[in-house]
Amino acid sequence: MMRVLEFIVALIMVAILFVVIGVLMPDHSSTSRSVEVSHDLRQVYDILSNFRRFPDYGVLRAYDPNTRFVYSGSAYGDGAAVSWKSSNPKVQWGTLTITRDQPRPTEVSTQGSAEIEWTLKNPWVGHNKRFVIELERAGSSGRLVRVTMRYKVDYGWNLLDRYSQLYIHGDPAAFVQYTLSNLQNVLASIPNVDYNPLTPAIVQTRREPILFVSTRAKRTLEDVSTATQKALTEIDAAMKKLGVKAAGPRITITTDYGSQNYAFDVAVPIDTSTLALAKQSYDLTRPGTPTAQTQGTAPAPGSWEKDGTLVVDGNVMARMAFGGKALEADLQASPASLPLMRLNLEAYAQTHGYGFDPNAHRMYDVVVQDVDPNTGEGSYKVYLPLSWAPDAVPGQGTQPAGATSAAPAAAATISASASVGAAASTAPAASVAAPATAATAG
Repeated sequence: MMRVLEFIVALIMVAILFVVIGVLMPDHSSTSRSVEVSHDLRQVYDILSNFRRFPDYGVLRAYDPNTRFVYSGSAYGDGAAVSWKSSNPKVQWGTLTITRDQPRPTEVSTQGSAEIEWTLKNPWVGHNKRFVIELERAGSSGRLVRVTMRYKVDYGWNLLDRYSQLYIHGDPAAFVQYTLSNLQNVLASIPNVDYNPLTPAIVQTRREPILFVSTRAKRTLEDVSTATQKALTEIDAAMKKLGVKAAGPRITITTDYGSQNYAFDVAVPIDTSTLALAKQSYDLTRPGTPTAQTQGTAPAPGSWEKDGTLVVDGNVMARMAFGGKALEADLQASPASLPLMRLNLEAYAQTHGYGFDPNAHRMYDVVVQDVDPNTGEGSYKVYLPLSWAPDAVPGQGTQPAGATSAAPAAAATISASASVGAAASTAPAASVAAPATAATAG
C-alpha cells in the first residue's frame, strides 16, 4: 500500500512539475536561417511575393513529387495563397497566404530592403503560425542579398503545445533550410538582370496573317540590317505579286540568339488571310495537309508545312501568327538594346511564375518608329508570348487588357533595322496550363 501511495505522490509531483515548467516556458517560439544570394534584390522580392514558383523552390516536392498545389486569391502580394495536399506524412496538407509585403515592388531597389510575411495553416502544433522573410542588401558593394526566413508560432496557454517548441528544430527548421537552399538554385536559373526600369504590361494580342522571311546574320548591327533589308525587299515584291497590303509595321521574330550568329524572321502583317497563288485560293486560318518534299528540292509555292506555314514565293512564307497573352514592354533606344530588353522580359516572367516557351512561341519586336539617323535610336514594342499569366502585372490593374494587334501602329514601315546586341538569352521556366481563379498545378 505504501508503494502505491509513493507512486501516486510521485505522479502528482511530476504533474505539478510539468505544469510549473509549462507555465514558465515561453508562449511562443521561432527558428530562422539565412542565406546570401548573388542576385538582384527586386528579383528575390518578386519571386517570394507570389507563389507561382513555390513548387519549384519549396521543399514539399522533395518529400513527395506528386504533391498537388492549388493557387487562389490575388496573383501577387497581400492575399495571394497556395494550398497543397499529399499522402506523404511529411507533407500532409497546408495553406500559405501572403499577409504582408513591404514596400511596393517598384520601391524595393530604392529602399534596399523588404519584408514579406506568409501565414501558415497546417497540422503543426500551435497557432498564428507564420514565416517572416527579410531581404536586405549585403556585401561590400551591395550586390548580394541576404535572405532571412523566420518561422514563428504562438502556443498560448496550451502547455502541451509549449513543450512542442523543444522540437521546433525538426520539420519547421527543415522547411526553412531546404526552401532557402532550393531558392538559391531556382534563382541561379534566372537571368541576373536589373529589370527595375522595366514597366511591362500583360496584353491580349490579336491573331493575324503575316508574310515573313527566315534569315540569319552575324551579330553586328550592319550585318543584321543588311539581312533585314534583303528580307523586306523580298516581302515587298511578294506583296505586290499577291495584291495585298501591309497592315502594320515590321516585326522581328527571334529564332536563335547565338554567341556568334543571330537567326530571326522578318515579318510584315498583311490585310488578308486569304492568298491567291497560281489561280488557287489559300486560307491561312485553315492550313492544308503538309506537302511531302523530295530531298534536295525547294518547296513549291502553295505547299503547306507542318506548322501551318504556306510557301508563297522563294524565301517568302505566310502564316497566322501571334494571338493570346503576351508580356509587353516599350523601348526607346538603340537596336543594340533589344536583346537586353528580351532578357529582362524573360527574367520578369520567371520571377512572377508566368508560363512561356520561346521555342514554341518566339519573342518578337514591333517597330513603332524606325532608327533616327541623328540619334541612332528607334522606338519598339517587345513581346514575350505567354502560355499562362494573370490578367495584369502588379500595379497594372485588375481588368484584363483588351485585344491588341501584335503590330499596333497604323501604318506599315518597310525599312531596315537591326535587332541585335550584346546580351544572350537563357532557358525559361516551363510552360503551364492556364488556370481559372483557383488553379491547380501538377
